[in-house]
Amino acid sequence: MWDASKGHDSFFMPPTSITVLDLSAYVGLLAVGATLNMLLGLLMAYRYSPHRSWPHRRFNYFRLHNWMGYVALGVSILHPAILLSSKNPRFRILDLAYPVHSPSQPLDNTIGAIAIYLLAFVAVTSYIRIRLGRHLWKAFSVYFAAAALFWHSLFTDPALKSASMNWFDGGKFFVESCVLLIAVVSLLRLRYARKKGFHARQSSH
Repeated sequence: MWDASKGHDSFFMPPTSITVLDLSAYVGLLAVGATLNMLLGLLMAYRYSPHRSWPHRRFNYFRLHNWMGYVALGVSILHPAILLSSKNPRFRILDLAYPVHSPSQPLDNTIGAIAIYLLAFVAVTSYIRIRLGRHLWKAFSVYFAAAALFWHSLFTDPALKSASMNWFDGGKFFVESCVLLIAVVSLLRLRYARKKGFHARQSSH
């Protein structure tokens, strides 16, 4: 962003002060970044082996995937919790847990709360996902949680003023990039599954 009054590119200048809303927004972006943990889950679906393929090292990326999921949940909870320190608008615990009547953007905040509840459900039920059925578990928990989180991140005004969206803002662009990356990899995963199913049917005849 060019600041003509100062004669330099203020986009690259560090902020002189960070407000509660700024801090909550930055933590929210960390939560969005943590959802890229889904890519590790997609690698598992591809039966990716870090020993056979790059980086040709033995490490338990399934455990990494689990821990990243806990990090995503923790950061997602911290994101709204910071708003309890906000004085304008003023948020109560009830506004965060049940934000249908929150003081600002209740719809988008409700969708964000749904995302957190779904992430918590994913973390709790991950240990029994086999019994629940992995495909059903993913469809009704992981993907819905990611969709709700991305919706909240894209359509919520970080300043909580319901202002018109600047889709080229740095934060929004980061979220858009994450959405695009996960969408592309998911489509590749779907294509791979269909090819695998086709070859399986061909070999059975």
